[in-house]
Amino acid sequence: MEIYLPVIDFNINFFTIIFLSLLVGFFSGLFGIGGGFFLTPLLIFLGIPANYAVPNVANSILGISVSGAFTHWYKKTLDYKMGLYIMLGGFFGTILGLYFFQLIKKIGNINEVIALIYMYLLTILGTLILVQGIKEISDLKKKIVKSKKLHNHNWIHGLPLRTRFIKSKLYVSSLAPVVLGFFVGLFASMLGVGGAFIMVPALIYIIAMPTSLVPGTSLFVTVFITIFVVAGHALQFGSLDIILVSLLVFSSLFGLHIGIKISEKLNGSEYKTLLAILLIAVGVLIGIETFVLDIFNQSITQFTEKNNYVPSSSDLNNFIKVMSSDSPLIYSLACILFVSFIGYSFSATRQLAHNYIENRKVNKDQ
Repeated sequence: MEIYLPVIDFNINFFTIIFLSLLVGFFSGLFGIGGGFFLTPLLIFLGIPANYAVPNVANSILGISVSGAFTHWYKKTLDYKMGLYIMLGGFFGTILGLYFFQLIKKIGNINEVIALIYMYLLTILGTLILVQGIKEISDLKKKIVKSKKLHNHNWIHGLPLRTRFIKSKLYVSSLAPVVLGFFVGLFASMLGVGGAFIMVPALIYIIAMPTSLVPGTSLFVTVFITIFVVAGHALQFGSLDIILVSLLVFSSLFGLHIGIKISEKLNGSEYKTLLAILLIAVGVLIGIETFVLDIFNQSITQFTEKNNYVPSSSDLNNFIKVMSSDSPLIYSLACILFVSFIGYSFSATRQLAHNYIENRKVNKDQ
């Protein structure tokens, strides 16, 4: 079953994109990551050029992150103050990232460059986290108990402008989350991600934030980082496709809440180890498919062949094309508000259902 994407002028298999979106939503809920590091390269491999894959994945991540952030807000498992400092740096990082994206796009070979960045970042981060996670699990099995402080402080915590983060029970330099946010925004605007695959390990190992607060805080920050990214790409390149975004966000939301439920049963060491395995696996697969199996070239060929097909015109497709090209500001705002509303509605409905079930249990006990 093929779905036509009017802005991209491309046909994509409905069941393939639904399955991939479910996986992305699951990983988002499990680890507090947007899932763009997983979905963006996959869309490129399916034949969608990077300049379209990046902003559309970012837009779908916005909806996922809104839903996940509200869910953690209900559970009181996110640190707003930490998130605001990260967002400050993220704004400036996004601006610089969009500039770099435009430079790479002009030079050419943007798909290979993005795949290469993904491969190195994911495998390096994943390996570092995996070593630490396995060591912690091994110590637990051996029942090795190490006396340590509430938080392990390093030189970053001692930088100027120290601030107290009451929720996370931290007293660290405010420069640390701001600088982290800068790099998150930089990579988010270049790679079509919320930047959480960088943010989550940094919050755990650099800022020493409790793992119970990491997923919620990460998703909270991702909401605003992706708004910056989506708006920037839409206004500068006009590459948002609301049909693709709708397919991605609706199916991702179901996987998201399954992942959140499972994440509640993981301890800190298990959380780190599973995240590391996921990062390494995706990094290795990207490297193999792009530079060994040459899938990238096959995908571009498929893209060219598919676009020789002229789709039947419809009022909806024509309207989307006109809005995207003639009114990019209104169109991008509509896309942002649409996915944000869907994300919030899904989370609010889930919370209402949860409260209803809990109230019934209480009434039965009485």
